[in-house]
Amino acid sequence: MLPVEGPAAALARRLRDLRESHWPTASITQADLADALAGSGSLSVPSISSWENPDNPALPPVPRLRAYATFFATARSVERRPYRMLELSELTSSEKAMREQLLADLTALRRAAKSGLPVSAAGPAGGSVLVFPPGENIVVVCGPVKPEIREKMPEPDPLDADHVDLYDYNDIDALMELYGRLSALNPHSSIRWMLSHHLTSDSYTDHLIVLGGVDWNDAVRDLAHRTSVPVRQLPRDVKEDLGGFEAGNGDKPRIFAPQPLEADEPSHLAEDVAQLYRGPNPYYQKRTVMQFNGQFARGTLGAVRALTDPQFRDGNEEYLQNRFAGQQEWCLLTKVVIADGNPIPPDWTIDSNRLYEWPPSPGSRG
Repeated sequence: MLPVEGPAAALARRLRDLRESHWPTASITQADLADALAGSGSLSVPSISSWENPDNPALPPVPRLRAYATFFATARSVERRPYRMLELSELTSSEKAMREQLLADLTALRRAAKSGLPVSAAGPAGGSVLVFPPGENIVVVCGPVKPEIREKMPEPDPLDADHVDLYDYNDIDALMELYGRLSALNPHSSIRWMLSHHLTSDSYTDHLIVLGGVDWNDAVRDLAHRTSVPVRQLPRDVKEDLGGFEAGNGDKPRIFAPQPLEADEPSHLAEDVAQLYRGPNPYYQKRTVMQFNGQFARGTLGAVRALTDPQFRDGNEEYLQNRFAGQQEWCLLTKVVIADGNPIPPDWTIDSNRLYEWPPSPGSRG
């Protein structure tokens, strides 16, 4: 496997990218930034330069990262010269949210740099497994709606002027939920969505995020043969099947299956089962692949919301960071509770919500 850039260098590039590209219409020199951030204590241009040098990076103190997050949270910082860092009380609610996200990303990069973990390790160098190196393309892959179902939906003819392309996609709600979070975390990356049978040779070599299960998404079926994870999703041959996940090596793998709300309505669920997987992209190992695949669409959405819902995402990200630190490839099977048809984001800090994890933790039997 090709070496991955370390988190200290990634932090240096992120700081430089913020200064040079965060606001393309504003020219911000290192001297401009040093003057603007001086409110947090005197600051020299050589310090800024050392923090932005990926070849020999110096780690900024955490208070300086707080100043960076405040400065770059609002374009009002550069609306006139000399540039200035606003007081926290001056920020709007949306600007405060941006500041919190920037600060989380930068401090997580700093933690990863101090720990010596690579950027692509499960302990997410950008503060989230959904953060990718700036400028690298991200493709979200969905399965297509089956033709017999699509024919019953509005304007199935692609030549019709009222045809809506997204109606061709399975897991639209999970796609939209995920796309918003990806856009917020990766402002300098191209993010596209594609149907699995429309993937091209170029898109296979981007960062891939695959939504949906084996019954709908060709990409899931292909990836299942190219990863080391001992988990297999069982297909649902007919609508009444519940399917499930077969996990573990040996003669007696464990089966984790959805729980129906009522025996005579198997598609009405009390609980679904979903997998979150992350590893090197088998088609181009300088990139990564992730999967969010529930046995049903409700499970896929619940797994996505575990990393997008503001109430759950920070705790879940911290759990992933600690549990899979240093692992290049890992997976988690999770329970997704369904309440009146609504998937509840699982809290992975609660043991019962985690059904199976790979690689096993030290001392575990797997």
